[in-house]
Amino acid sequence: MKIKEGFIIRQVGGENIVVPIGKTGKDFHGMIKLNDSGAFLWRFFTQDHTEEEAVAALLNEYEVDEATAKADVAAFVKTLNDPRFVD
Repeated sequence: MKIKEGFIIRQVGGENIVVPIGKTGKDFHGMIKLNDSGAFLWRFFTQDHTEEEAVAALLNEYEVDEATAKADVAAFVKTLNDPRFVD
């Protein structure tokens, strides 16, 4: 999975905010607010990776058990499994 081009993530007022840029802004109106692990996964998936790779990266970055990491990655991927976000 890879998040398509046309979005940027920034920290604004201590919050992780994803906004559309360029042509993507014509189709997607709004912003996405992410917690720190969501922002980590967003940045991770700006490159093509599998869910298993994301779980390993999350385990390496955060003090979390494997079951929680798998559930978090699955929920993140399910939310972003939308043609507006991924190719």
